[in-house]
Amino acid sequence: MNRVLFEKKLNNRLIRIVHGDITLEEVDAIVNPANKYLSHGGGVAGAIVRRGGQIIQEESSKLAPVEVGNAVITTGGKLPAKYVIHTVGPIWGEGNEEEKLRSAVRSAILLADKKELKSLSIPAISTGIFGYPKREGTWVILDEAIKTLQDCRHVEEVRLCNIDQETCNLFLEHIKTFKWSS
Repeated sequence: MNRVLFEKKLNNRLIRIVHGDITLEEVDAIVNPANKYLSHGGGVAGAIVRRGGQIIQEESSKLAPVEVGNAVITTGGKLPAKYVIHTVGPIWGEGNEEEKLRSAVRSAILLADKKELKSLSIPAISTGIFGYPKREGTWVILDEAIKTLQDCRHVEEVRLCNIDQETCNLFLEHIKTFKWSS
């Protein structure tokens, strides 16, 4: 069972920190931290296909490749979420990682908004096997999610969801010290 650890309302928008399994999130879309080939073999991507079904991989294969910082959408298969937004974050060491990570987060949220979705759940993109340092990565993801959410017409809720307690703790630390503009 996923557990909300923190929530903050921001101009009729909601941002939540959630500890749990993103494949169980009951939102309009979950975000898959994908590789550019949309080959969902391991990590979060593998878990999404295992729970949601092979249809997610089949639909993804038709959309690949996807450049770093961009996002595409497929159905959610058997997941509670209706859709999966696949965004490609940077691999640590490839250069310009912060802007690429910001672009991946922004692309995912804006794609959800374009599709008129109201809620989505995002994991700590690039902080797993892509090697982005967790402390810095979670800050960038939170900061960009809050900034982008303010520009949305349809998205009302962004959940930052992780099964890893350390990552959740970092999101909590950042959100509690975030300088809110409103």
